[in-house]
Amino acid sequence: MSSRPLFLYALCGSQRQASASRRLLEALRLACPEGITIEICDLIAGLPIFNPDDEGERTPPVVAKFAGKIGEADGLIVSCPEYAHGIPGGFKNALDWLVSRDEVPFKPMMFAHASHRGDLVLEQLADVLQTMSLRIVSDAFLRLPTAGKGDEAQAAILSQARESGLLQASLSRFAEAICTEA
Repeated sequence: MSSRPLFLYALCGSQRQASASRRLLEALRLACPEGITIEICDLIAGLPIFNPDDEGERTPPVVAKFAGKIGEADGLIVSCPEYAHGIPGGFKNALDWLVSRDEVPFKPMMFAHASHRGDLVLEQLADVLQTMSLRIVSDAFLRLPTAGKGDEAQAAILSQARESGLLQASLSRFAEAICTEA
């Protein structure tokens, strides 16, 4: 790895602060192996509804900041629940803002999924993200079924995953894929 830490930007499809997806991202952030840093995006809920008329010179500042963080990142981590058999509206809106921008193409991305189900959203996201030319690193896929469990059960599962090295292993595989392609 380079002397500079890899910067991973984590996008959460749920805007609920205590969501299973957000907690999984927090656990990954705390489990970072040396040489990797993770920042969890807190901008998605504040993005205006996508309107192509507001691109270019009219890009809202929060969208420019969001896209800038994407551009700075060496890779993205996406953790997204399934809402009514699909991508949550706010998260899809965030992706729509990125479609015609230069920050996204060929950016490495890994999924961190907090449910034992939700394969429809994973398929839909993979389709959308591949259409946007993101490079999904399937070897780094992490599924840790915490959704639907109480706070204590979620905390125990996440703690065990950190102690067992599961979280670090997934991040290490992702980092290796990023460095191999660089």
